[in-house]
Amino acid sequence: MNGTTSITVRVPMTIRQRGGRKLVVSPDGSAAWAPQRARVDSTLIKALARAHRWKRMLDDGRYGSVSELAAAEKLDRGYLGRILMLTLLAPDIVEAILDGRQPAELGVHVLREGFPVEWGEQRGGWGSHFARER
Repeated sequence: MNGTTSITVRVPMTIRQRGGRKLVVSPDGSAAWAPQRARVDSTLIKALARAHRWKRMLDDGRYGSVSELAAAEKLDRGYLGRILMLTLLAPDIVEAILDGRQPAELGVHVLREGFPVEWGEQRGGWGSHFARER
């Protein structure tokens, strides 16, 4: 014998076709482990986009104040101001939201109520929810 050894491992599983996709079913009948699907919140993403667009308009001098911008956009000044606050979210939290990795309960309605401005405090409050899946 030349010193090589081979081992055969048998894993009982079934592969089923579901909606054009193949699904691995474990021996006990439950679906095999799969990473959690992203929960892309289009309303939250639109709010982030609007906030950054409005901030850019203010920074570029197109509008002299939030009140002027709110009048031009035909929106309540308070609402526009709360949405503008989204530009203060930490970049990694924004990235997580764009990737759909935010907790299900975190939506525009929650962020409009206010959040810490300091990125470290944001991460402290929400950090574990936004951990990158590796």
